[in-house]
Amino acid sequence: MIGLGTWQLGSDWGEVSPDDARAVLDAAVESGVTFFDTADVYGDGRSEKFIGDYLAGKPGHGITVGTKMGRREAQDPANFTLAKFREWTDRSRANLRVDTLDLVQLHCPPTPVFSSDAVYDALDTLVADGAIAAYGVSVETTAEALAAIARPGTATVQIILNAFRLKPIDVVLPAAIDAGVGVIARVPLASGLLSGKYTATTTFPASDHRSYNRHGEAFDVGETFSGVDFETGVVAAQEFTDLVAGTPAAAGLSTAQAALAWLAQLDGVTTVIPGARNIGQAQSNAVAGSAPQLDASFSAGVLSIYNRHFREAIHTRW
Repeated sequence: MIGLGTWQLGSDWGEVSPDDARAVLDAAVESGVTFFDTADVYGDGRSEKFIGDYLAGKPGHGITVGTKMGRREAQDPANFTLAKFREWTDRSRANLRVDTLDLVQLHCPPTPVFSSDAVYDALDTLVADGAIAAYGVSVETTAEALAAIARPGTATVQIILNAFRLKPIDVVLPAAIDAGVGVIARVPLASGLLSGKYTATTTFPASDHRSYNRHGEAFDVGETFSGVDFETGVVAAQEFTDLVAGTPAAAGLSTAQAALAWLAQLDGVTTVIPGARNIGQAQSNAVAGSAPQLDASFSAGVLSIYNRHFREAIHTRW
């Protein structure tokens, strides 16, 4: 399933007007998207408010909204308490204009949080109280994902997974399938690299994390271009584009659509959450959800690109 990531609607990648945000949400829904991913820190709640205002006018909309919490405070495990969880979820409930949040994910917290009994007890309490319907985690590493999957209350794990970040396929997807945990694949286009549209000279606005976080200056470097070297990524993306062009089942798909379709078709992946800043991107992304099945030779090509360009630098880090 193709969902919609809404980090960009918080204007953290450049200004997005309310009209533009509504147009993107509309285009996604009209194209069959039924899952929105957001967070309380995307535009300091701006993304959540856009979604809340949009869905409030669509009773019976059938959209599941997953938000995230935990990055409004210093990243100290001591801050991950029931009192803080109630404070954060109350704010998200107000922003999203709902009594019960569909899904709340811990937002890439410090690693010790994933092993804290008190944290999961607090999350269970929020479910029992009716503040949230389900909880999950957003992680940076496969080890964090496995720690969360081992907890019986965990509904979902969100992790960076794309053609340039393959390690979760080895360990996270099998564990999630066994445990009945949903997997949300984020950064599915490696911050746009897998659109095949960038060159070594492509630049981004100063307010865009693809400019200011290339070396992890603001948050985990894995969130930007999946942690791969940009120039290497451009070369690999051209090879991926060539792979798509040479695959009969991908006929008619853009490079980005093929990258999304391949992810969505992996066993164990529940939803893929590309972002979209305009109507065309939202519509184009959604097409990937109904793409023909890409065969084993395509997956072999993806693995070859990964092995030659990224495995040594990427595989052991996350």
